[in-house]
Formats: sequence, C-alpha cells, structure tokens
Amino acid sequence: MKTDEDLAAEFAAIRPRLVGVAYGLLGSLDEAEDVVQDAWFRLGRAGHAEIRDVTGWLVVTVSRLALDVLRSARARREEYVGPWLPEPVVDGGDPADRVTLDESMSMAMLVVLESLSPAERTAFVLHDVFGLPFDEVGRAVGRSPAACRQLAARARRHVAARAPRFEVDAAEHRRVVEAFARAGAGDDIGALMELLDPDVVLRSDGGGLVTAARRPVRGADRVARFLLGVTRRYGSSRGFAPVMVNGWPGLLRSRRDATHAVYALNTAGGRITEIYIVMNPEKLRSLP
Repeated sequence: MKTDEDLAAEFAAIRPRLVGVAYGLLGSLDEAEDVVQDAWFRLGRAGHAEIRDVTGWLVVTVSRLALDVLRSARARREEYVGPWLPEPVVDGGDPADRVTLDESMSMAMLVVLESLSPAERTAFVLHDVFGLPFDEVGRAVGRSPAACRQLAARARRHVAARAPRFEVDAAEHRRVVEAFARAGAGDDIGALMELLDPDVVLRSDGGGLVTAARRPVRGADRVARFLLGVTRRYGSSRGFAPVMVNGWPGLLRSRRDATHAVYALNTAGGRITEIYIVMNPEKLRSLP
C-alpha cells in the first residue's frame, strides 16, 4: 500500500506532464495549474489506496476537469476583446517547474485547436499528442472508444487542413527569427519586407488591457508597417531577447525592465508566414 509520501512523490514526478495535458486542452497555464491542483485534491478525497493506477487516474481526472473548463471558457473567449491567443510557454525559471510540452503544441497549433469543439480537441490532444488509448480517452470525454476515434479523426482532418504544411528546420527557423529581430529593431522596412511572406498574417492579443490590433493584420506591407509602429512606440533593440516559445525560437520584448510582449513566428521557405504577439499582461505574469 502506498503511503502519503509515496503518493506525493508520484504526483510530483508526473505533475509536469499533467500540466502539459491541461495546457494542451486549455491554452492557459494559469487554468492548467488550477486544474492539476484540483485533481490532486480529488485524489486525496478518493481513497487512493483503492486506485491501482494513480498516474492513469490523474491523467483522466485532469482531462475531465480541463474539458469542463474548456466548455465554460468558449463563451468568454467569444466576448474577448480582439484576437484570443494562448498563454505562451517560455523556457526559463526553475527547471523543476518546467511544463512537459509536446513539440507539436506550438502557438500556431494551439490557435488551430481553438476552432475545434471541446470534445474533438480533447480526443485529438489526448490520443494524437499524448498517445492515450481510446478507452482512456473515452473515460475522459464520457463517450465510447469508437465515438472518440471518430472525434479524433474529424479533428485530425481539420488540423491537417489548417495547420502549417511545411516541415521547418529548427536552425533555419532560428535564423529567420534572429533576422526579424534585427530588422524590426533597426527600423528597416526593406529588411522586414524581405523576410515576410506576401500573405503573412499577424495577430496581437492585448485583451483590451493594452493597445493591440483588434483584427488580424494581413499582407507583408501592412504587417511591416504595423511592426515598425510597435518598435517606434515601445523602444529599440535593447528590448528584444531570444527565447524559446512553446518549444520554438521566438522573442521576448521588454519595457522598463518588465516583459511587454512575447513573439512567436511561423516560417516556411525562409520567410515568415504568421506572427503571434501576446501582449495581454495577464498572460505574461508567469514570465521571468
């Protein structure tokens, strides 16, 4: 029989993965942390001595709780001021607190997942990303394994149609991000235009708390002018720092010794196809 100390040690070991699962479903670290903590409390009340697979029980419980939060969050996100973007996961801080994040959970992927139904998103994330069998997915979603298989298949088709279709080399991606930082900080619209895909799309999330574009900005010329306007408003190259954003090279912009924005980029063929700028201060509170 496991002691309370054994249980606490097992929970501590799996906690980064649990937060990763909840974050993949919710796109919010704050909400993911709350869900995982709630699951821990429920484990204590459930009579854990009778639970054979504590890890499996926690994964299913976290998934159920996150699904409930996701369903209630959809209405709030529809009323959100401007584009809603996921809370970025930026590497740094205490390694013990680091989230176990699958490399596919980029900002672009999470934006695509927002367009799925809660059940489709849960089936896709649990099975296709975290590798749970469909019987366990069914326990989390409250449907049969066959129904969950259909949910995941629909989600997979939707993701394939909307997610980036190009294999991106990490080194090439980093080179483009670094060139973007130099061009943006140097107030060089020509250099920016060379880096931007003609059909580039920029989304900025201020949540109504700071100034940001209320609608996506489309096209290389408009995006370049928007970016240079941001640089002129908030400062020069001293504010840019290279970081890993959801597992990919990105940028952090500081202002007055505080994090002002996180930039995540999608690239293809050496050009930038999508730019995500998270400026909502509530989504940046956990950053160093």
